[in-house]
Amino acid sequence: MISGPELKGERIELRKLTLSDASDIHRNLQDKAIIKWTMHIPWPYKMQDAVKFIRKTHHGIRKKTNFTFGIVYKETSRVIGVIRIGDIDWKNKNAEIGYWLGKKYWGRGLASEAVRLILKFAFEKLKLHKVYAGLFEENIASRKVLEKCGFRLEGTIRECRFRYKKWHNELRFGILESEYKMNTSEYE
Repeated sequence: MISGPELKGERIELRKLTLSDASDIHRNLQDKAIIKWTMHIPWPYKMQDAVKFIRKTHHGIRKKTNFTFGIVYKETSRVIGVIRIGDIDWKNKNAEIGYWLGKKYWGRGLASEAVRLILKFAFEKLKLHKVYAGLFEENIASRKVLEKCGFRLEGTIRECRFRYKKWHNELRFGILESEYKMNTSEYE
């Protein structure tokens, strides 16, 4: 049975969220700079939003449709962000990833480490064929993370997201299992 395992990296680990993580999630999402680049996180973000979100992640794991993990910084044992592999299409063996990281942790390579860990889970445990991600065209930092982890730009979906009173293009990135295997052999 697939559950919410812990995935351990060099500086971070990914683990199932607990209700005690609500305060870490809430605290990190008080910075609008994080919310600016997400497609679904509400603003303002309240404590009850964090609790509701955590409960929803447990339901997704039980149903095997979404695996959401807290990104835990080993140095402090605190949740500094969230990453998920979701919208799993078991028939076609593909799924979407999404992630965010607290602003004070930006620029340290932690998001790339989290993406590599979730890809390992997606391809080695879930046995998926493809993982994809959508992001706002203006989100240069997230684009760099995906490219660094082996994703390729597959296309632009023009003006498909309405946020902050304007239309945004969404960039679609993807990585195949074969590309993941090729990339991981380079790191070993």
